[in-house]
Amino acid sequence: MNWWNRMVTFLGEVRTELKKTSWPPSKEVRGTTVVVIGTSFIFAVFLWIVDILVRQVVGSIMGFFTT
Repeated sequence: MNWWNRMVTFLGEVRTELKKTSWPPSKEVRGTTVVVIGTSFIFAVFLWIVDILVRQVVGSIMGFFTT
């Protein structure tokens, strides 16, 4: 059970390190979460528009060479 002793030691060290951690207030966590979700939405819309434009350009090029 050598792996078991190592696992217990590891989890003990994790617990010790987590006690040293300073956790942000919940208001700050909510604020940064809103920023991340908003930024993700903006990038999703941007990439959707770029995808549409690239699809149009590639379709035009393919249409030019197939006729």
